Amino acid sequence: MALFTGAGVAIVTPFNEDGSVNYEQFAKNIEYQIAGGTDAIIVCGTTGEASTLSHEEHLEVIRYCVEKVNKRIPVIAGTGSNCTETAIYLSKEAEKAGADGLLVVTPYYNKATQKGLKEHFTMIANAVNIPILLYNIPGRTGGVNILPETVVALCKEVDNIVGVKDATGNISQVAKLMSIGEGIVDLYSGNDDQIVPLLSLGGKGVISVLSNVAPRETHDICQKFFDGDVAGSKAIQLRAINLIDALFCEVNPIPVKKAMNFQGQNAGTLRRPLTEMEPANAEKLEKAMKEFGIL
Repeated sequence: MALFTGAGVAIVTPFNEDGSVNYEQFAKNIEYQIAGGTDAIIVCGTTGEASTLSHEEHLEVIRYCVEKVNKRIPVIAGTGSNCTETAIYLSKEAEKAGADGLLVVTPYYNKATQKGLKEHFTMIANAVNIPILLYNIPGRTGGVNILPETVVALCKEVDNIVGVKDATGNISQVAKLMSIGEGIVDLYSGNDDQIVPLLSLGGKGVISVLSNVAPRETHDICQKFFDGDVAGSKAIQLRAINLIDALFCEVNPIPVKKAMNFQGQNAGTLRRPLTEMEPANAEKLEKAMKEFGIL
């Protein structure tokens, strides 16, 4: 059984002006997502600025999220690292905190061969007892790509590796993955502009940045597709394209935090090296939000 089906939000970590985690606002964001129909919360991923959280902060944010969600929907914790031992530590602690599953990114900077990827993910999975989604995003990992054959082998050989968040943007690679996957790979889109295409190839849903500002619409893209209303699903996907483009006109999560602040969600500041959005891009984003009807 899949960890979740539908729209999972790659939730932001809101910060106070002094850069500390704004837990009061985080609780509000969680409730906003659940009320909007979001099917799962993915905490401490790319959008959550996990790379600039200390280990203590990282684990505290996971604990807080698990506690606030209180089993209403699944919580999947980002616990990846380019150091296998660090990833094992974070994964074990996230399991202790009550996370329902883990999202583990490919190693970055030091990179890895396909053999190295298999050993890395297998060692992490063997250290915990909860399901793991691989996170394939070559654009953030120095071009490291988990090949379809490697994904399938891991899902076959390791009981608790259940699928992949694919943010490669490579539809042909995804088609190859699903053609050889024998139905054992749970596929989630990591790109908001490719939700419907990946669902059509057998995807279970999306891990979404868009959902931070449009949870109901993101959920509906998936639900309409599952209900057989492919035309309705496609219509929302296409209507959202300009907004999605604006949400990625600068590196994520710079635009989505600005969008949340436009909505009064008070996502707060960014941690360096991320900086505030350029005024021209912010104007473009505000216009796209108004056109989409969420501002």
